[in-house]
Amino acid sequence: MVTTEIAEKIQRLEEKYAAMGQNLSSYLDGLLYADYLTYWDYIQLDVLLNLQHPRTPFPDESIFIMYHQITELYFKLSLKAIEQVCHAPELTVDIFKTQLKRINNYFKSLISSFEIMVDGMDKEQFLKFRMALLPASGFQSGQFRMIEICSTSLTNLAYESQREALKGKELIDVLGQIYWRSGATELATGKKTLTLRQFELKYMETFLKTAHSYETNNIQLRYQQLSPEEQKEVMPLLREYDLNINVRWPLMHYKSAVRYLHKKPEDIAATGGTNWQQFLPPKNKRIVFFPELWTEEELDNWGKIAMGEE
Repeated sequence: MVTTEIAEKIQRLEEKYAAMGQNLSSYLDGLLYADYLTYWDYIQLDVLLNLQHPRTPFPDESIFIMYHQITELYFKLSLKAIEQVCHAPELTVDIFKTQLKRINNYFKSLISSFEIMVDGMDKEQFLKFRMALLPASGFQSGQFRMIEICSTSLTNLAYESQREALKGKELIDVLGQIYWRSGATELATGKKTLTLRQFELKYMETFLKTAHSYETNNIQLRYQQLSPEEQKEVMPLLREYDLNINVRWPLMHYKSAVRYLHKKPEDIAATGGTNWQQFLPPKNKRIVFFPELWTEEELDNWGKIAMGEE
């Protein structure tokens, strides 16, 4: 029996499809013929579980692959949340807070789960299967670099000594001095590693487009568009955001590198040829998305307290 409620919904559907020049009857036929949706089809479970293709017979390589795949999915979630803040037609403090809370939760999950990498693999297995991964490196995460670009003015992603000279420069020139480009150079010659050359070939055009897209509406500038009262509400979440991405996350990478690559008398090199001892600690990079939210003392000690230093 067709109830009044169902009849009203059918009427609304007819109006919806008529507005698009479509025939509702054809869509109803489609519903009759279609199979019921299942969980495994909806999330493409079979595809997902077959996306791991180890290059060696060592079982712990699968842990390494899956962890990085999970990480990239969290990065994608973060970029979706950033987009909702930066491209909101009418930004409200509630939208800002909701999306910042989501991003902070994503990174908290990533940071806490990094123990899977730190203690969750056999060290001897890792040191063997990693040699089959050359020159690939986690350094080559394009999504993480896009999170950085969308979060702050591009000059804040250059080393501190270069920022003043870069003010007013074209974005392509600023991008040329972005901090991570010096993190994948050959230690002996200063030349770009193959890891960096591959990465730039794959992503630099995308990075430049992203920089232009977020030049006037990145997270930092959107915060500055809020009223003073609204800024007070958002500030603690932005400080947490800054710490999560620029201190806690790289520190977990550093901890993992120490666990697997520290060796006397000389540390083992990273797969990408990066100088991880200098590149990973946040106290060395001093990259801060929102310097206006921190005191001079806090900026001077950026990353040090978290590393157990005074």
